[in-house]
Amino acid sequence: MDEMYLMNSLWTMVSAILVIFMIAGFILLEAGSTRMKNAGHIAGKTIFTFGLASIVFWAIGYAFIFGDNANFFVGMSDFFYNGALAEDGGLADTVFFLFQLAFAGISITIALGGFAERAKFSAYVVFTILFGILVYPVIAHWIWGGGWLAEHGKQDFAGSTVVHLTGAMAALAATILLKPRIGKYNKDGSANNIAGHNQVYTALAVLILWVGWFGFNAGSTVSVDGAFFGFVALNTNLAAGAGAVAATFISWLVLGKPDVPTLLNGALAGLVAITASCAFVEPWAAVVIGFIAGVLVFYSARFFEKRKIDDPIFALSVHGTAGVWGTLSTGFFATEELATVGQAGFFYGGGLHQLGVQALGVVTSGLYAFIISFVILFVMKKLVGIRVSEEEEIMGLDISEHGSYGYPEQMSANSTSKISS
Repeated sequence: MDEMYLMNSLWTMVSAILVIFMIAGFILLEAGSTRMKNAGHIAGKTIFTFGLASIVFWAIGYAFIFGDNANFFVGMSDFFYNGALAEDGGLADTVFFLFQLAFAGISITIALGGFAERAKFSAYVVFTILFGILVYPVIAHWIWGGGWLAEHGKQDFAGSTVVHLTGAMAALAATILLKPRIGKYNKDGSANNIAGHNQVYTALAVLILWVGWFGFNAGSTVSVDGAFFGFVALNTNLAAGAGAVAATFISWLVLGKPDVPTLLNGALAGLVAITASCAFVEPWAAVVIGFIAGVLVFYSARFFEKRKIDDPIFALSVHGTAGVWGTLSTGFFATEELATVGQAGFFYGGGLHQLGVQALGVVTSGLYAFIISFVILFVMKKLVGIRVSEEEEIMGLDISEHGSYGYPEQMSANSTSKISS
């Protein structure tokens, strides 16, 4: 084994660990953005579903994305991946497998954010399996596995479409079919703010995710050659910073005060948006992409709320709207020198071709993820139900689904005081 092979494998392995550690960020983000009575449930189901998604990816998902003898939808080899220590493009296959597994786990975690505070634990189990077989691998194969969108030159370096938009469209299907949480909307259609129980959790979550994104984006180079990962990391950080700044100022301008949840979502939106373009654009463009994402996430959240789509962790805006913008952005800003996939963007003499390819990828991938997820959840809803009862939702999913509280001292004290009163 030569030195480059070992260094590539080491860098990609470290990146895989960073991406997997993003699960910790999602636990804190979702728990902090929701109520105390559901915190233990959220933390536990996130660990469980990542574990389940890992098994599904090992058995079927990896083969569907990267297997040989492919049809239009999926590859058809390497089921139940055997961990062969073969070299593939200067990188250990096992490391590449784990890196791709981490991405699949993040996508389902995003999707399940649309279930928050009202779905049965059994719904998470079934949907995780079917999403990992029927939804994520198909889109990943189309774009990363040599499928038809790859043949068209679709640019999605680290997954604004493959990971984020796919997860967000599944979350949209879930929010529509589950319907809003109890108390979210009044009879006149106005929305109530159901505040999360720990804003410090959500801020810490954003920091963990921000750091993890260096594995997500810079790690997608899967190579140390020329230290290009440093350039990708630079663009990633600039976009995140611009997203946070833009969201802060737009909320300050519209609401009169800088809104903390909005600025946190702005940072994440900048990260999601730059995920597609981080290797294809110059640093100044990364700032523009992140800034626009920060503005978009603010208005997107208001748009969905007005349409009675209850999205407790803003998955649709952060991962969906920003994912769409990030995917389209390469059609504007990809440079001729950096566009190792596809062509240069509109502002670099490429005309509308690449923008058209990017739009095609957004529409087809988004519709596929939404339709298949909607069908899966609709059938589940009719056959076994996907939402807990009204009584269970009011009790909280910690106690109703698991028989224990994430905060036993506080919740038990609250229950005792209510009984005594």
